[in-house]
Amino acid sequence: MAKKEQQTDNQNQVQTGMPEKEVNLDIIGTSRIRNRINENPHYLHWGITAFCVIASSILFCYFLFNFSKITDSVSETLRILRPVIYGLVLAYLLNPIVTKIEDRVLAKLWDKYQKSKREKDPAAYDAQEHKQISFRGLSILITVFAVFVVLYLFFINVIPQLLQSIQTIAAHFPDYAANLEEYIGKFLSRNPELHKTVNTLLDNYNKELNDILNTKIIPMLNDTITRVSGNILSSVAGVLTTLWNLVIGLIISIYLLASKEHFAGQSKKVIYSVLRKERANQTIENIRFVNHTFGDYIRGKLVDSLIIGLICFIGMTCLAMPYSLLISVIVGVTNIIPFFGPYLGAIPSALLILMVDPKKALIFIIFILILQQFDGNFLGPKILGESTGLSSFWILFSITLMGGYFGVPGMAVGVPVFAIIYAALRSLVRRSLRKKGLSVKTSDYISLWKIRGSEYVPLPEKKELRKEIGSKREKKEKEKEKQ
Repeated sequence: MAKKEQQTDNQNQVQTGMPEKEVNLDIIGTSRIRNRINENPHYLHWGITAFCVIASSILFCYFLFNFSKITDSVSETLRILRPVIYGLVLAYLLNPIVTKIEDRVLAKLWDKYQKSKREKDPAAYDAQEHKQISFRGLSILITVFAVFVVLYLFFINVIPQLLQSIQTIAAHFPDYAANLEEYIGKFLSRNPELHKTVNTLLDNYNKELNDILNTKIIPMLNDTITRVSGNILSSVAGVLTTLWNLVIGLIISIYLLASKEHFAGQSKKVIYSVLRKERANQTIENIRFVNHTFGDYIRGKLVDSLIIGLICFIGMTCLAMPYSLLISVIVGVTNIIPFFGPYLGAIPSALLILMVDPKKALIFIIFILILQQFDGNFLGPKILGESTGLSSFWILFSITLMGGYFGVPGMAVGVPVFAIIYAALRSLVRRSLRKKGLSVKTSDYISLWKIRGSEYVPLPEKKELRKEIGSKREKKEKEKEKQ
């Protein structure tokens, strides 16, 4: 073997034309480098770390000085991928409906058919036939058709009535203000001074509201409607682009729904190929938690708001309230926001009814309070359950924080987003406590004074606590005097 290696080395020397001494020196040098790397592997790690740090610094500087270009390229990429985003959102929202139609409707009907077929003719029953049939395509077709029907009915029946209600309010607003002033005058006729003060405030309020309505809201609505209608009717490119995005998004959503198990399997395969087995298991578990928390909350809240809007419309129609459809839409949409949503929808609606008929405004407030109690104590918990796992304080905190940064959309999705962040922090805290051999139960820390070894020392009584604190202060003072 040694002779063969020497012959191959000599052949390489002849082919390269290099002297024998130089070739031997090169071989000796590379072998020494390999030996040093094998003996000190941390040198290689340090070199890779230094390279990563330098490369990250260069990328950070490039990102810092070319921030506008990067944001423009990102926005352009998002614009190009808009059909894909539409498809992902549609598939995510429609997936529960497709699953329920497939498993709870079509599969049960097929089971009943197979059962009756087996009872009638046991010899003709094929057990493998039931396993080979898939109802995925039919369930997707039923879901898409139902969504199209609902959207068609909404745009044909609801949108025109909403626009008509807004135009009626704008046209009759001075009459409503006069009716309100007359009612208040009758109510406060026994107190002339209070009547005069209220009339002054009402005049100022009437002028300001008229200015806001006539100079801001109505022109903004007209401008929006004009731009939307102009873009849709006059711009052929805009129509084609919108239709193209919708059609491609719908096709992508159908592909995703039809092959969702396959895409899920590919995603898991990639995760296991990149991460260690334990870390991959944890990552997949975290993704399932995010899907459960965010998806169940959003879908449940949409269903809850739709039901509340329908109940509000039925109740207001039975009570002969003005603008029942417009107010029901406002109440249903704002109900998506927890805690603050019902008040955000009820207050302007009550003011609108107050200008039309003050007596009905009081009835509307009582009706909304009953409706919100029904939603908060029965319907909401029944639909949402414990999808977030947050206490009332953290829900209020998340709504305030996300609403301050992102407005109304932040208030709507702030609860599930904060629930995910809260769960991640809780997992990190528990992992750190387990590494230190400490308890992860909050109840063990409520009345804790100190941890001595493995013993959780509870808080002493107030007298003993004061004595201990006083003795510690005396020791510190004596030590200072000695110094």
